[in-house]
Amino acid sequence: MSEILFLHYDRAALDAEYDNRAKVTGAEDYIARWKARSKEARSELDCNLDLAYGSSNAETLDIFPSNTPGKSPINIFYHGGYWRALHKDEFSYVAYGLHEAGAVTVVVNYALVPEVSFDELVRQCRAALAWVWNNADNFGGDREQLFVSGHSAGGHLVAMMMATDWPAFDVGLPAQPICGGCGISGLYDLEPIRLCFLNEDLKLSEETATRNSPMKQKRTCLSPLLLPVGASEGPEYLRQSNELSEAWSRSGETPKVLVMPGHNHFSIAAQLDDSESELSRSIQDQMGLHPST
Repeated sequence: MSEILFLHYDRAALDAEYDNRAKVTGAEDYIARWKARSKEARSELDCNLDLAYGSSNAETLDIFPSNTPGKSPINIFYHGGYWRALHKDEFSYVAYGLHEAGAVTVVVNYALVPEVSFDELVRQCRAALAWVWNNADNFGGDREQLFVSGHSAGGHLVAMMMATDWPAFDVGLPAQPICGGCGISGLYDLEPIRLCFLNEDLKLSEETATRNSPMKQKRTCLSPLLLPVGASEGPEYLRQSNELSEAWSRSGETPKVLVMPGHNHFSIAAQLDDSESELSRSIQDQMGLHPST
């Protein structure tokens, strides 16, 4: 009998739960579509690309201004890739979901593990948010309406942003800089990640996994949090969202788990290139936006 590592999972079962590319037929096709749509977004939409928010080459972000005059709400998007793959350039397409509704979209890049430590990756993402807050006036953004979103590992980063002591990180930031978050198919308990095949690259220790597990951290930003997850993603992804909602219900508004029928780990994120999709509409509603028709 194989050794049980986590809940009722042995290593093979745990690996299978988190191997999304193996689970989803056509996973590479989704990623190819993201790349193609992102190239279109950078060509079709106004944008300011590769702005540095830190000292390393990886610490850059892209800004897609809104389609309305004056200050506009801001949505900062953190990409997925299990903290070890992909790049902001493959996620420019998410601007389509919010542009027509009147939002500024900021797509963040960050250095990947093992190029940097897990802690450094999270620090960079915090630094990107602080940069956006401090520079909002320069690109037509309203820092008083700052939202965060992300997919997969990016969903984890959204929750880590909401578990940040912001004045301790940047003395110029308020305790509650984030008006709302959307963690799409996110990972909020890193213990199973530490115990499966992913840790061959991530090198998480028990202490690092605990320190970077939102489920085990204090929720400091008490703003509303959406947790969309595909109904076809498997029990571990559903557990991750449900247990974060339960853990964080003790402080602030209970995070809302939104189970989306018919969606897998990749199709759920593909909705973000369509301003009329269910997921895009959910983020727009959270931001108080009303798409033009």
